[in-house]
Amino acid sequence: MGTKGREVPRVVCCAIPLASTSGKVLVITSRKRQDLWVLPKGGWELSDVTLERAASREALEEAGVRGNITRFVTTINSPSTTYHFYELEVTALDKDWLESRERKREWVDYGEALKRVAWKTELAQGLMLSTLAPPRR
Repeated sequence: MGTKGREVPRVVCCAIPLASTSGKVLVITSRKRQDLWVLPKGGWELSDVTLERAASREALEEAGVRGNITRFVTTINSPSTTYHFYELEVTALDKDWLESRERKREWVDYGEALKRVAWKTELAQGLMLSTLAPPRR
């Protein structure tokens, strides 16, 4: 079953944490597979009220990132999940955060970020539509 037992696809909000002045993206390790890198993302909850707030909350919980959502990037649908991507301009990084003992984080340039998240198609697709991506020809 495409929806993994759910009646409707799961709504996932994803932050693309950026330092636009340096052209860097903050990537984090997956909790399930420490050898894989992801962008902060997670399920939308009613208490979030908006999708943007959910993306900000996930960035804080998973990466210790504080900042401002600056741009809606895209929505990507898969059979089991609807992903909503938002660029988040990072203003501060917490030294200690909710998942700091479970994840690593690293600033990398766009090309390296794309390589690291390429294993997860939806994350790569969202990142390729960010303002850091090279212009399409």
